[in-house]
Amino acid sequence: MFASIRWAETNGEPVCPHCGCLKPHQDRRPSGALRFRCKGCKVSFSLTGGTLFAFHKLPLRTYLAAIAIFCDEVKGKSALALSRDLDVQYKTAFVLAHKLREAVASEMKGAHVGGEGKVAEVDGGYFGGYVKPANHVENRRDRRLAVNQNGKRRVVVAIRERDGRTLTQVFGTEAASVSFIKSRVAKGTELMADEANSWNELHASYAMLRINHQQAYSENGACTNGAEEFFSRMRRAEVGHHHHIATSILPATLPSRHGATIIAASTMAGSSARLRLSLPRTSQASISAATGRGRRRVRPIRLAPSAHGLIPQKITEENYGDCFRR
Repeated sequence: MFASIRWAETNGEPVCPHCGCLKPHQDRRPSGALRFRCKGCKVSFSLTGGTLFAFHKLPLRTYLAAIAIFCDEVKGKSALALSRDLDVQYKTAFVLAHKLREAVASEMKGAHVGGEGKVAEVDGGYFGGYVKPANHVENRRDRRLAVNQNGKRRVVVAIRERDGRTLTQVFGTEAASVSFIKSRVAKGTELMADEANSWNELHASYAMLRINHQQAYSENGACTNGAEEFFSRMRRAEVGHHHHIATSILPATLPSRHGATIIAASTMAGSSARLRLSLPRTSQASISAATGRGRRRVRPIRLAPSAHGLIPQKITEENYGDCFRR
């Protein structure tokens, strides 16, 4: 089934990932593990070699279930909860979740938003650097003032295209993000921002609409509610799932914090294709196999309750055949 996805151009017949030879033959290990050996370069390879699932130790069904669960949780997923859902150790779930975040982050490098006739919202939200209040009232200070902070607080700047993707980056101040915004937002894009002076420099490069939050949240078509929605989900992830996010790992937690399509880089369907994981805005995750530009939506992975939480039901050719067919 996976062979028909990875080597769709040859109807599931193996192709050597090293030299491109079309005549590999089966070379099973003494344990019965499926391997292929190329007749051209004499290199042995597996079905998942050179893909996102290479050298896997868990069943592939567990990986697919982890991807579906991780993507469906738009407000974050803790490693402890993921370990209960998959019935694996905490360390396994922790590493697996970070690998998924790394795959998402790799697709965001060099990405751009906007264009002629498109609208994008720019805003910043501050995270990390929590300062515990003093026990006695007379010893408490205003933690909003810079003199009473610990210097670890960072601002997450979000560029959210309406009906499009969201780009994020971590900075020390909002003013330091201006060059990043100019490099990621295409010319001709109309930007929406709040009244902060940090965004004044963007007027020279883009047509902008500003909204003063001290007077209104939305007025004359100007608002940053989309970016604020992104930060709302991040704050719920910080408070409800992780409880604390260190500023040193804050960038690693950003890519999976919004309800957008997540693309995990893979060569399961060949060099020009990738395994696309579609995250709908409903509570049901679905997995789609994409070849080239086309995308085929398939039925979602079903999770059955157990003593350890939700575990994936057995995937067979009958109930999940579409997951693995071209």
